[in-house]
Amino acid sequence: MTHDRIYLSPPHMGGTELDFVKQAFASNFIAPVGPQLAEFERAFSKLTGFKHCLALSSGTAAIHLALRLLGVGPDDVVIASTLTFIGSVTPVTFLGAELHFVDCDESWNMDPGLLAKAIETVQAQGKRVGAVVPTDLYGQCADYDALRAVCEPHGIPLVIDAAEAVGATYKGNHAGFGGDAAIYSFNGNKIITTSGGGMLASDDEAFIDEARRLSQQARDDAPHYEHTTIGYNYRMSNVVAAIGLGQLGVLDTFVARLREIFAWYESALSPLPGIEFMPEAGYGKANRWLTVMLVDEKEFGASPETIRLALEAENIESRPVWKPMHMQPVFADVACTGGAVSEDCFKRGLCLPSGSAMTEADLERVAKIIRSVGK
Repeated sequence: MTHDRIYLSPPHMGGTELDFVKQAFASNFIAPVGPQLAEFERAFSKLTGFKHCLALSSGTAAIHLALRLLGVGPDDVVIASTLTFIGSVTPVTFLGAELHFVDCDESWNMDPGLLAKAIETVQAQGKRVGAVVPTDLYGQCADYDALRAVCEPHGIPLVIDAAEAVGATYKGNHAGFGGDAAIYSFNGNKIITTSGGGMLASDDEAFIDEARRLSQQARDDAPHYEHTTIGYNYRMSNVVAAIGLGQLGVLDTFVARLREIFAWYESALSPLPGIEFMPEAGYGKANRWLTVMLVDEKEFGASPETIRLALEAENIESRPVWKPMHMQPVFADVACTGGAVSEDCFKRGLCLPSGSAMTEADLERVAKIIRSVGK
């Protein structure tokens, strides 16, 4: 008997998305801009606390625009989390700048102490740090205040990659709030999705206005097509934004469910020898986008890869923790301050199926297999 596939983090529609899409069709705003797009930006601004939001084609596009507008270029270094998805750091290469990676602390996010050392290292080489880009890993915020305290004396802007953290909080504020800019993702596997897309947020109106211009091929204010700089085709479409409006309506429900799923897994599996789960930092509330566990192979009796293969054999998707950027072949020559913590997370970590539509039967099916491969 072949069981239905359980995916790692599939899209989950709340029920009203199609209504908003129908509104977009009825108004004939199928082109990139329209009323649903403007409303999605307003609603996301209200959610996050940022004064201005710009909906884009991806989170990567948002990081690219943010770094360009901050003046990052070939003579600069951008310091970024090493434990992250590659889309968080590739925009640095688009701009011809240099990367420097920083390890995580016990929250699995950028270590403020190591960030200070990294800045010192880069400046000792006579180079300028153009920006710091910490990633809010698996829906848990980095310690923004501690990172900002390191950056501010040097005048270094903080661009928070909150792609995975929509709905999470830091000291009572929404993820990303407190950075000079923040970016979010609505990729198909995220906690809410627009099928694909991202958001750039900032309190600086001029910053967002220029990002908007650059995202629409940098057309100048003229009746004809006039261009004095190079731009991009990065704007989110109105139809895609309509899906986002429907998803925002169920965000709180999804966060609550994902936290329930994490708690279920933790209760069911942490009593097993050699199993522990990603901790939650005391300064915030994670959205638990993915439930991630660490496995001590000797104590448990099986490696994360053995568990992954056992789950896959039963048509269940799981995945290793992000491979740190400093371990990626494409970044073999990039410096990293620290690295042991993120390397250990990669070695021992496994992301479990965490879709917000999972049933208790689904969860028990996953847990049963994990239990079966241990000692």
